[in-house]
Amino acid sequence: MKKMFIIIIILATILVGMIIYRKTAVGAKDNINIQEIEKIEEYITKIYMWQEVTNEALPTFTNINEAPEIWLWEVINQNLENYEITYNEIEETAKKIFGQEFTKPFPKEGSETIKYNEETEMYYTTGMGLDEDADTFLLSDIKKTKDGYTVEIVEYLENYSEEQSVIIKNLDNEEIGRVGINDSETKMQEIVKNNIDRFSKKKIYLNNKEETLTVQKVEK
Repeated sequence: MKKMFIIIIILATILVGMIIYRKTAVGAKDNINIQEIEKIEEYITKIYMWQEVTNEALPTFTNINEAPEIWLWEVINQNLENYEITYNEIEETAKKIFGQEFTKPFPKEGSETIKYNEETEMYYTTGMGLDEDADTFLLSDIKKTKDGYTVEIVEYLENYSEEQSVIIKNLDNEEIGRVGINDSETKMQEIVKNNIDRFSKKKIYLNNKEETLTVQKVEK
């Protein structure tokens, strides 16, 4: 019985290690635990868009209110819970994603992907055509700060233009490697980790106020 208990503990430790390794390219520092890593990854996924729609999946900016509008409104669009929404619901979603420091008002006339209907006085979300490149990121490093975290990410593309393989490319559209179409996400990430110097990186400054993450600044 004691031996079985020890085996279970060892397997659990290995599993946690595999999860952390899967989600990070280099490894988190400052005693970042798995729950923090998952929370950070979940939030960045919410704000990570597509090059063909917003020009950059995640643009650089020194203040959230100075971020490109096309990216701001698309992030809000992707995080709205309903297809038909009011102006107040859009504003509430913006505050939830970007925090109370975000003061840029959503345009009353709507945006390219959030259309205003004068007859119903409601807003309707629309989709955008996407290409065969899936914009993706990998957590590279995480450091705790006084107000939250500084997170470095590695950016790459998963190209699905071929039937039997997924092409891993950097943001310069250079092919770095390939995996089978049925291979796991882990194999794709292994290619990125093994060629990490060939990929672009960004540093994201996150505020963690009342256990809620919001992006403050993004730089290269």
